[in-house]
Amino acid sequence: MLTEKRSSMLHGILLIALFSCAAFYIGGAKIFVELSFSPMIIGIILGMLYANSLRNHLPETWVPGIQFCSKKILRLGIILYGFRLTFQDVINVGTAGIVVDAIVVVVTILGGVWVGKMLKMDKDTALLTSIGSGICGAAAVLGAESTIRTQPYKTAVAVATVVIFGTISMFLYPVVYRTGALQLTPQEMGIYAGSTLHEVAHAVGAGNAMGTEVSNVSIIVKMIRVMMLVPVLLVLGYVVARRKTSDGGAGKIAIPWFAVGFLVVIGFNSLSLLPAAVVDVINYIDTFLLTMAMAALGAETSIDKFKKAGAKPFILAFVLYAWLLVGGWALARYVAPLCL
Repeated sequence: MLTEKRSSMLHGILLIALFSCAAFYIGGAKIFVELSFSPMIIGIILGMLYANSLRNHLPETWVPGIQFCSKKILRLGIILYGFRLTFQDVINVGTAGIVVDAIVVVVTILGGVWVGKMLKMDKDTALLTSIGSGICGAAAVLGAESTIRTQPYKTAVAVATVVIFGTISMFLYPVVYRTGALQLTPQEMGIYAGSTLHEVAHAVGAGNAMGTEVSNVSIIVKMIRVMMLVPVLLVLGYVVARRKTSDGGAGKIAIPWFAVGFLVVIGFNSLSLLPAAVVDVINYIDTFLLTMAMAALGAETSIDKFKKAGAKPFILAFVLYAWLLVGGWALARYVAPLCL
C-alpha cells in the first residue's frame, strides 16, 4: 500500500517535471527571450491550462505529488535562490540603493495591506499581492505563500498581477528614460528600475535596454530587494503566530526556516568558494525547481477560482503599480542623491 502511494505521488511529481521541461523549451523561443518571460511564468500558465482541461481526467492519487512540488520543492528552490546573490552586491551599490529599497518595500507592503482592507478583499490575497509588488514578484509571493500556507489559487492570482504590471514596466521604462522626461542620471535610473520593477527578469530586461550604466545598478538594487524577503518572512511568521493566538490557537511562532536557509546560502555564496560554472549549474537547477513549483500552483488554479477572487486583486495591484511608478521616481530623484 505504501509503495503504491509513493508510486502515485511520483506520477504527480513527474507530471509537473514534464511541465517544467516544456516551460524551458517554450521559454527558449526568441519571442519569449526578448520579452524576458522566464520559464517560471510559462510554467504557471501551463499548470493553469492543465487545471482547466485535463485535471478531471487524471487520477486523484497524483494530487499529493503535485502538492509536494508546490510546497517542498518550492522551499528548496527559494533556498537555492540565494546563489544568485552576495553581500558584496550590497556594498557595491551603497546606502542609496538600500535606503530606497527599504522605503519601497515597507510602504508597498503596509500600504497594500491597508488598501486591501479598504477594498474589503481577502487578507491573504492582499498580503501576497503586496509582497509580490514590493519585493521580487513571483518568488516573493511563493515565499510568503509557504509561510502563511493559503490556498494555491490565491497565490496564482497574486502572481498574475505582478507579472502583468511588471511586464508593462519592463517596456515602459526604457522608452520614457530615452525621452529624458524622468530627469534621472544613469545611476538614479538604475536605482529607480531596480527598486520598482517586479521581477528580477524585468529588471534585467529593462536594464539591458537602457545601457550598461543603468543595467549594472538596476540589477544590484533589485537583488538587494530580494534579500529583504528574509526579514519580511520572519516578521510574517510572527504575525501569523499572533493571529493564531487571537483566534484561540497555540500561537507558536512559525519561523520560515527556508528563509533562514536562503540567507545562509547568500553568505556562503559571498565567500566565492565555488567556481562560477558550478554556481551557474545550481542556478539553472534552481530555476527548474521554481518552475516546477509554479506549474504545480497553476495546476491547482481553475478559471472559477479566478472568478471567485474577482477584480479587487487587480485593482490593488494597479494602485501599488501607480505608487511604484510615481513614488519610486520621487525617491530616486530626490532621496537617492542625498545618500550617494
